[in-house]
Amino acid sequence: MKSLYVTSVERYSGKTAVCLALGKHFQADGYKVGYLKPLSIQPWLEGGKIVDEDATFVKDVLALETPLAELSPVVVTQELLKAHISGKGELDLMEKVQAAAKSAGKNKDIVLLEGGGSMREGYVVNLPTPHVAAALESRVLVVVKYRDEIRLMDDVLTAKFRLGDSMCGIIINRVSADGLAFVEEFARPYIEKQDIPVFGVLPEVSGLAALTVDELIDALDPQVLTDCDPHDIMVENLTVGAMTAEAALTRLRSRNNTAMITGGDRSDVQIAVLEVPLSCLILTGGLEPRQLIIKHANELGVPVLLVRSNTMETIEAIDKIFGKTRMGQMIKLRKFQELIDQHVDKQRMYACIGL
Repeated sequence: MKSLYVTSVERYSGKTAVCLALGKHFQADGYKVGYLKPLSIQPWLEGGKIVDEDATFVKDVLALETPLAELSPVVVTQELLKAHISGKGELDLMEKVQAAAKSAGKNKDIVLLEGGGSMREGYVVNLPTPHVAAALESRVLVVVKYRDEIRLMDDVLTAKFRLGDSMCGIIINRVSADGLAFVEEFARPYIEKQDIPVFGVLPEVSGLAALTVDELIDALDPQVLTDCDPHDIMVENLTVGAMTAEAALTRLRSRNNTAMITGGDRSDVQIAVLEVPLSCLILTGGLEPRQLIIKHANELGVPVLLVRSNTMETIEAIDKIFGKTRMGQMIKLRKFQELIDQHVDKQRMYACIGL
């Protein structure tokens, strides 16, 4: 049984997306695929049990028979952390991870091991990425998010320093249009000379970093005033309607898939912005709009969300999830699979893994 440990240097680099897309490709090529997230710091209550936040979606996408609770053997809650650092919890969590990995690999050709949000995670419970990968004798694929030229190079070399020979290669993700030339002409050749295979360079696609209105509803817990279906409506930009109606219109016309945040008492802005394409309208302060506005929004298919928080609090709540590309929507996953098809040398990766 082979295993591939997918990790990243920093959070929100596209690690879960890579895991799922590769898992689907392995299955399409006839391989039996298992999955395990050895360590999770994203506890989620499902069916009365603590599981990883993404477990349900991963299980559904890869059609896994493994029970949800077994997909992540160590989920760090406040209780587990306190027990561990006070010496009252399980002292050797690695044994638990190894047993779970053995179970996940039963009758499988390859097991995908999803690392934590960054390579800093896990040290407090003695489960950092390098140690877990070594204990499970797994090859490691690092997803590196492009931020700028210098940080790209430092992130790649840092990963190589920490992981050593267990690192089988990298995928550079979310490369901006103005960064592609540097990556292909300078970074990629240099990285390859350091004996680090670059399996692929994925360009930035704005829709993949976007939220859906469903995710905004989950984050804000608003009162939904409209009847239109918010499912799969993408939100790529936020704008605040604290200005005049004319200024709000000017800003909206220069952006796509925008959510407008404005006060519930700003009828002038609400009426104006519904005249241009809009993903959703978020009204703050708990002030309900006029029924005419709700009726018009329903006719246009624009969800209207009413929150009790003020504008700044609402922006802060959304900022916490913006950029955290959740793969909980099939439309995003399909787009990401297309990127993998077009830009990743899968045969080279297969050879590196030993498939």
